[in-house]
Amino acid sequence: MKEPLTEELLEELLEASDPAAFADARRITQRSLPAYLRALLEEKGLARAEVVRRAGLNETYGYQIFMGQRKPSRNKVLQLGFALGCTLREMNRLLKAAGVNELYCKNRRDAIIIYCLSHGCALQSTDEELYRFNEETIC
Repeated sequence: MKEPLTEELLEELLEASDPAAFADARRITQRSLPAYLRALLEEKGLARAEVVRRAGLNETYGYQIFMGQRKPSRNKVLQLGFALGCTLREMNRLLKAAGVNELYCKNRRDAIIIYCLSHGCALQSTDEELYRFNEETIC
């Protein structure tokens, strides 16, 4: 799912004669969490059941998130992001689609999560690092 950089879109928007035309031309809409989750599943060739299992979520609850029937907490979205093998950019897009705060490097807990995410750590290893630094774990 190759998306243009925000800076590129901003430049286009500032040069556009009409913001609505820009939004229509670029098909810019509010991204829903279920739609982005489906796109990530397809892009990464993963099965929903496998992601829910890897995330350590209750099967029913996980499916409800994927169907848009439940609004997950930030930690649940992080669990899904790790289970999907998200990059930092994908994780922040996932968090944004869920309507929660993106990872912020000036926040100690988030900085640890960002570090672990960018170094390919699994969810369990990330939780161990958070615990080691006396921060709230994800799970």
